Amino acid sequence: MATQTNEVTLQSTITCPECGHVADETMPTDACQWFYECTSCHKVLKPLEGDCCVYCSYGTVACPPIQEGGSCCG
Repeated sequence: MATQTNEVTLQSTITCPECGHVADETMPTDACQWFYECTSCHKVLKPLEGDCCVYCSYGTVACPPIQEGGSCCG
């Protein structure tokens, strides 16, 4: 019988809501990222209400703790 493993994706693409710039980023596995500065317009992004980090708000992939079915930022 095969065992199913859930691999965590560490790459996420963040899209700036201000200017639309897209950047591929590697998510940290040991900390939440509450701030992200857009490399194009330099706006500092913060998580939207109800989200734990900028990756959950603006990324294509949720942060590692959320992917694993847990909660982020304890």
